Amino acid sequence: MPGRILVFACCLLASLVRSEPRHAITLYDEPAKYPPGFQHFDFVDPQAPKGGSLRRMESGSFDTLNPFANRGTPISMTQAALIYETLGFQSLDEPFTEYGYLARYIEKAPDNSWVRFHIDPRARFSDGVAVTAEDVKFSFDSLVEQGSPFWRAYYKEVREPVVEDRLRIRFDFRHAGNRELPLVLAQLYVLPRHWWQGRDFNRSSMQPPLGSGPYRLEKAEAGRSVSYRRNPDWWARDLPVGRGLYNFERIRFDYYRDSGVALQAFKAGQADINVETSVKAWSSGYDSPALRDGRLRQESFPYPYPASLQGLVFNLRRPLFEDRRVRQALSLLFDFEWTNRQLFGGRYKRLRSYFDNSEMAARGLPGADELALLEPLRGQIPEEVFGQAYAPPVNDGSGDIHERLVQAYRLLGEAGWHAIDGRLLDTAGRPLRFELLLQGKGLERALLPFQRNLARIGIDMRLRQVDASQYIERIRARDYDMIVSSFSQSNSPGNEQYSFWHSSSYADPGGYNRIGLKDPAIDRLVQAVVEADSRAALETAVRALDRVLQWGYYLIPTWYSDEVWIASWNRFGRPPQAPRYSLGLNTWWEVRERAAPSREAQ
Repeated sequence: MPGRILVFACCLLASLVRSEPRHAITLYDEPAKYPPGFQHFDFVDPQAPKGGSLRRMESGSFDTLNPFANRGTPISMTQAALIYETLGFQSLDEPFTEYGYLARYIEKAPDNSWVRFHIDPRARFSDGVAVTAEDVKFSFDSLVEQGSPFWRAYYKEVREPVVEDRLRIRFDFRHAGNRELPLVLAQLYVLPRHWWQGRDFNRSSMQPPLGSGPYRLEKAEAGRSVSYRRNPDWWARDLPVGRGLYNFERIRFDYYRDSGVALQAFKAGQADINVETSVKAWSSGYDSPALRDGRLRQESFPYPYPASLQGLVFNLRRPLFEDRRVRQALSLLFDFEWTNRQLFGGRYKRLRSYFDNSEMAARGLPGADELALLEPLRGQIPEEVFGQAYAPPVNDGSGDIHERLVQAYRLLGEAGWHAIDGRLLDTAGRPLRFELLLQGKGLERALLPFQRNLARIGIDMRLRQVDASQYIERIRARDYDMIVSSFSQSNSPGNEQYSFWHSSSYADPGGYNRIGLKDPAIDRLVQAVVEADSRAALETAVRALDRVLQWGYYLIPTWYSDEVWIASWNRFGRPPQAPRYSLGLNTWWEVRERAAPSREAQ
């Protein structure tokens, strides 16, 4: 044992020799865009006027102001980012660069075996108490031990945080070589240890939270609205990462359970901005005198990330979906072309890849670099992986899918299902029946054609609608056969892939392994993604992972748009240069001479 300790100490000492505190760190150690001493980001206006208000909308409901708890229905992380700050600030015009924020300097081992944060001595919580390394340790420990299982999976490669002094903390990693982990830890939200003492971290609470961010909670009504007011004493207002951001005096979020009601509220002037997700609403729902005379604006922006993977997720924990042939058969009966033409006016694109809308999506045949990762897994993964990338079936949009029905029936027969009296039964006489769990009615209309297609060959799929709290509880308990779920991807996939697809997250209640994947081959490819040592290696590993996930038929990919649709009342200013990887709403400001007449007209 003493020898092992000595070896570890020597390795740690060696990694310390060449490290140095920096104002920013990047994924592959390339120079950051902004040098030490920079004044502000290019995508902000440092002279943006402060004041005014912004009213936004949220869907669903909430019953707790603690976004980190593993209980209740919390406020969104969009709101949490107004109250809480992270150790680093992720640049919105670089793929993955973290600049010092609560941590004035960041220092990491050359072999990425640890990262150290030097807390800015000026950093303060909104009650005036200084931020210290103990707050950082408390935050990490609380999230991992008491928070959502997502955090445990996200930080699973961290051995422990070590408080070195009042303003320095080091995170040691279980393994060297994970380039993303230092940047992931820079995204750690820092909570006030002194405020949480004597409070239950995991309790649903409507008590106003304390943070160090640019806003403080002003008022909240459970399930209805939350209002925030800018902190005039915000410690970071003059930092390079704070200039030109967070310009509104007040920001209010109103909650709506029904998207149609939300749209009417927006048109009536009860909200200032709406990020629309319904193609039908975007195409015709905003038509009004205000739109025609310019008081209301509709704008489309390129979606800045890989497409959010939305799909009908099979729960592999259910014996019904263990057989890949069953999953493939059901996938054949989702008629995207008819749905897109009849319900969406042809505005959506079919999802094919787990990383669509990016250069990381698998295409064509695997190259030699991908095969180097895939060949050792031959026999453990579908043979189709070594051929062309997966492409979903394409129909003519007429609704006639006779050929798909025949193909699906053949696959189900091979899997042991046979038609008797109009129903598909297994050898024990049990019907092929399952439930699709939905939160609200938003997607029901789009899923009814799928339900009818399944019924045509004797499959009984029931649509079950529940409210937000019931839905969350059933997801956490893994009590579902199939759900509609989304997996948001970044431009630099990494540690979050553990939570999505890795065996280590299989048993985490409430984690993001909603499919129920527990596959050593997929685990190896996730590890290859996380340990990639260059952008080229990352893209190769992601494409290889993509191929295996595609051909596993673990979900039925639905649709996406490569645009973001934003409607807003014409009373806001914005910088001339938008950030490349964000909508940049936090860079906007209210134009006073337009604001009063606009609200009076509404």
